[in-house]
Amino acid sequence: MVFKKLLGALGIGAPSVDTVLQQPYVHPGQNLAGEVRIAAGKQDIAVEHVALSFAAHVETGYEDPVAVELHRAEIAGAFQLRGGEQKVIPFELPVPWDVPITNVRGMVLDGIGLGVHTELRIAEVASKSDLDPIAIEPLPAQAVVLDAIGQLGLQFHGTGLGHGRVPGVPRELPFVQEIEFFPPPQYAGRLHDVWLTFVADADGLTVCLDAGKRSGIPTPGVEEDFGRFRVGHEEALTTDWTGRIQTWLEQVSQARAGLADHEHGHLQQRRGSGIGGAVAGAALGAGAGIVGGMVIGEVLDEAFEDDEEF
Repeated sequence: MVFKKLLGALGIGAPSVDTVLQQPYVHPGQNLAGEVRIAAGKQDIAVEHVALSFAAHVETGYEDPVAVELHRAEIAGAFQLRGGEQKVIPFELPVPWDVPITNVRGMVLDGIGLGVHTELRIAEVASKSDLDPIAIEPLPAQAVVLDAIGQLGLQFHGTGLGHGRVPGVPRELPFVQEIEFFPPPQYAGRLHDVWLTFVADADGLTVCLDAGKRSGIPTPGVEEDFGRFRVGHEEALTTDWTGRIQTWLEQVSQARAGLADHEHGHLQQRRGSGIGGAVAGAALGAGAGIVGGMVIGEVLDEAFEDDEEF
């Protein structure tokens, strides 16, 4: 894979820079290897340094996505090139374990702006390339979880990056990737959506599930909506993820069903009997429907906005 950038910010006859990757994709925790090829223009140049940086575009909830630098490394110090001369600089850049996934079995996940900046500094003038995209494919441990989700009939809806952390789960990066799925038809009316976040490190993988982010359905305590599974990388490959996730889905669904029955009975008691009770109940229902619809509508529009916690 080759990324070509003409550093026009350095003026007419500026050098050109090609950032070439050894492979089209990489897994979390691996090294991104390649080389930077620099060709001087018509003039001699004195390069002060060449640097590479991982960066991601992260939603803040208040403005356009901001670039967050994940890792930066200077791959070459000062050197000179005569006009027309070329130089090749090899590099290996470590990929964080909890880096977002951008590709799954050939499918590109829209909404993940992840890539590499190439910076060339000449005579106190630094020119940085645009964010050249890179493909991050899931670890084997992550792939088996995604396969299980597909087997259970959950439908992929979208993904994005947001500032925040998963409570109680240490991680290296200051943001999380949230992957949204629609639940199977049998959970209609109880589950609106299911959110998945992976937190990987050298020792293993934490699989984080959330069924309450924008459901509009309160549950008695937050623990029913959350699922947390911590396993080693090898253990993940032999884990019955289909069974674990299905059990969790059933627990959340049952908790929602029990709450719905409780709320229905409580509302019936409040409405009372007779014409007066019926009128009061109808008025309350209409008001709640309007306000509830507005609130739920607003929440549904707040995709990946201002998520401080998973």
